[in-house]
Amino acid sequence: MGADPAPRRDHLVTALGGTGVWSGELRFKRDRAAATEAAAELDELGYDALWIPGGTGTGLPLFDVAAELLDATRRATVATGILSIWVQDAQSAAAGHERLHDAYGARFLLGLGISHAAFVEGEAADALLTRPRTAMLRYLDALDAAAAGDLRGERVLAALGPRMLELARDRSAGAHPYFVTPEHTRFAREALGDGPLLAPEQAVVLERDSARAREIARAHMHVYLGLPNYTNNLLRFGFTEDDLRDGGSDRLVDAVVCWGDEDAVRTRLDEHRAAGADHVTLQVLSGRRGELPLPEWRRLAAALLD
Repeated sequence: MGADPAPRRDHLVTALGGTGVWSGELRFKRDRAAATEAAAELDELGYDALWIPGGTGTGLPLFDVAAELLDATRRATVATGILSIWVQDAQSAAAGHERLHDAYGARFLLGLGISHAAFVEGEAADALLTRPRTAMLRYLDALDAAAAGDLRGERVLAALGPRMLELARDRSAGAHPYFVTPEHTRFAREALGDGPLLAPEQAVVLERDSARAREIARAHMHVYLGLPNYTNNLLRFGFTEDDLRDGGSDRLVDAVVCWGDEDAVRTRLDEHRAAGADHVTLQVLSGRRGELPLPEWRRLAAALLD
């Protein structure tokens, strides 16, 4: 379909830079003034991108939240990580992208994902269980038909397995894997090839005490260890059913969530980059539910960002 989107990859790598923030708090915090003030500070601290989840847990629609964050920042990209194709139809997504692109240019990046069977019902759940790639293909076809221009260079796909990674390679600017390890990043780069963007998420806990760090990590991991998309991916990379039980083995927790001091986070970032990541987005787990982790964001910025 049309021209190869690979030329947009260089632009995205430049725009996204090396390090971003992935934050549910920026998306769902009810105090929107606090969220936008935090976004402005993250921009000033030097984070290159702000990734926000989709979902419907706030009074504001996703594209309106993205507009708020874009208004509050000057240079950072705002990306959806991810918009479920079952939550927003392709026509509405195309219109939302066009609105933000017209207002903010390339500072908005549309991240799309297939979601999970546990979160949808009826035909959508059946499609997720039996034909996820086909469902995504149909959505992308509808999105392209509704769009004013070629969106392939302005979107990324949430992708874990080889078939979805191939689709990300062929029908988007690249992939945004979530809940992964550097070993998956290496696998994803091999599947994508040298051209497309690869921007994995990495959860981090700035805590040196192993018991406390793993407690925070397991609270975060609990929901994901109940979703087959993620557990099947972990099993693909050598973890066992035993690793998945009881909140996750120490081996699994330590592989998925980086904990320790700033040097530990830097080491994990370097591992992703050595494995082929262009951009890594950090999800800080503070253990303070619903609070913006500003102290941790500031510490990481001082240690990691130029």
